[in-house]
Amino acid sequence: MPENLIVPRHIGIIMDGNGRWAKNRGLPRTAGHIQGAKTFKKCVGYCRDMGVECVTFYAFSTENWKRPKAEVDAIMKLFSQYLDDAMKMTEENAKFVFLGDPEPLSDELKKKIRIVTDASAENKGIVCCIAINYGGRDDIVHAVRSIMNDNISADEVDEALISERLYTKNLPEVDLIIRPSGEQRLSNFLIWQAAYAEYVFMDVLWPDFSKSDLEEAVAEYSRRNRRFGGI
Repeated sequence: MPENLIVPRHIGIIMDGNGRWAKNRGLPRTAGHIQGAKTFKKCVGYCRDMGVECVTFYAFSTENWKRPKAEVDAIMKLFSQYLDDAMKMTEENAKFVFLGDPEPLSDELKKKIRIVTDASAENKGIVCCIAINYGGRDDIVHAVRSIMNDNISADEVDEALISERLYTKNLPEVDLIIRPSGEQRLSNFLIWQAAYAEYVFMDVLWPDFSKSDLEEAVAEYSRRNRRFGGI
């Protein structure tokens, strides 16, 4: 790893480009998702070795249900494998947190999420967040509904209270968001939490994302002057 890097506490990663990776090779889109799942597992290790405290992966958005049913079904099957891999990583002291509304997921997936969450709850290593059926706007709506259900007066509502009701409560602020694939947008990912995050967009497709790509993104982050609205 290059010297003198300022390592972010919390990195968000939009895992984009699986479909194009497969298309470029004349393969079905599902092949790209399978390869992307392998990259996810390796990337957790890269972040841990670099000293990142928390990493959040955008796995499936609230909008992704619009994709063809066959592709959605294949992705959901892969999530089950993600969770099997996550269970193995709990033995390496990784803590897993799941962001998003689990209600539309299958009973099997919800059960596995509970098992992994419970098994890793006391772990002190890297915190790995997986955003499944997650949307930034939905996250804020969820927080507001929670506040209203508690009959909290409008005068008591501030940024800190809303942050405490988001799916990311108790997690450090997002410092860096990385989006492979060449696209340059957030796509409804952590839109509240990313208010002062640095963005790094990269041309590499997610299945090809490597340790050197992560180091390049963190090196770019290290060069930024983060003023948080100041001078």
